[in-house]
Order: sequence, then structure tokens, then C-alpha cells
Amino acid sequence: MSTATQPRPPRLHLLLFTLSLLTTPQPSHSLSYTQLQTLHSLALSLTTRVANLRASRGDLAGSDRARLIVRKLESGMGMGLGFWAASWSLGWDYVRNYAWRDAASFDLLGVVSDANELLSSLNDLSQMESEAQRVDWVMRNYRSALRVSKSLFHRLLKVFSQSGPLRKVVETVQREVVEGDLLRDCLELGSNDLKGLIQVFKDIALQYSSTSGRSDL
Repeated sequence: MSTATQPRPPRLHLLLFTLSLLTTPQPSHSLSYTQLQTLHSLALSLTTRVANLRASRGDLAGSDRARLIVRKLESGMGMGLGFWAASWSLGWDYVRNYAWRDAASFDLLGVVSDANELLSSLNDLSQMESEAQRVDWVMRNYRSALRVSKSLFHRLLKVFSQSGPLRKVVETVQREVVEGDLLRDCLELGSNDLKGLIQVFKDIALQYSSTSGRSDL
């Protein structure tokens, strides 16, 4: 009798993913397995909750768009193998298109500043004790949060200027935020997953910033 085994990523994918983590210019600029896994997990959780929220209010088209993002996350951006494939794809894109650049050339100070502004808003939202207070907060602050989000995506597209998985991820999420009210849905769901996602993203941006030692960031 044959026993079922869990699928494992091919050794070539593991090798290339390992190389993508080891060949960045400096150790302080290398992404850790934990950071990548946390980003993947939070994004998957948040997008799944958005899909369910949209379905519950009858927005089936919006729910389908969110579930498509979920499927891409689960399958490693269409490559299969989930987290490992997504990590390999994004890591290899970085090595090929960006690893040779000096950290200062990424100009990530603006990205960190936008992330800090969003985190400040989310901290404020987390203080709301009731559903009614959260709804009122979103109504009053959504335009400001959307403005900062648009600025963040604009900066990221300048950072990830080459065609590839990294730019594709930014463009996909940007489109859903600007055209599909993804940010509003995330805010209505609460701040924890979104706050965690932005915090990890900010930490990564700081690693790649030439001024990561500044206490004011």
C-alpha cells in the first residue's frame, strides 16, 4: 500500500531560493525566512477575510477578485508549491534585477515614511472599542489613508522599476486598492492583520535603507 506524502518543492527551486538569500550585497540586506513567511501568511489571511466580507454583503465580483489573489498566494503566484515558489520567484527577481544596486539607490526613506503614517492611523483605529466607532473612523479617515497608500505604491513602483514578479505584485495590489476598495475593506475588518503586514514591510524597507540606523524612523 502506498503512503501519501506531502509535496515538496524541487531541489532546484530550493537551491535557487537559498542562493537568492545568500547573494544579496550585505548580510543586513538579506530577507529572512521568517520575514517572508510572515508576509505571506498575513497577506493570505487578510485577503481571505476580505473575500469573505465581500461575499457576505453580496459583492460577488469583488469577492472573486480577492479569491483570485488568495489562489495566487496559495500557489506561489501561479507557480505551484505555495510559499516556497512565491519566495523563490520574488527572491530570484530581486537577485537578477536589484541585488547589484547600492542600498541608497532604492530611495526607501519615502516608503518608510508612508508606512509610518499608515501605522499611526491603524494604531488610532485600534483604539476604537465598538463597531460603530470603527465605521465612523473609517468614514472620517479613509481619504487620508488612501492618499498615503497611493503615495506608497507610487514609490514602490519607482523602486521596482523592472518587469518581473516584484513589480507585478505591487501593481496587482495597487489596482485592487485604487479601483477595488481593498484598503477600505481591510480597515473595516480591523487593524491587526493590516498593521502586522505593514510593520513587517516597513522593517524590510528599513533593512534596505542606507539610513536604517536612524532612530527617528
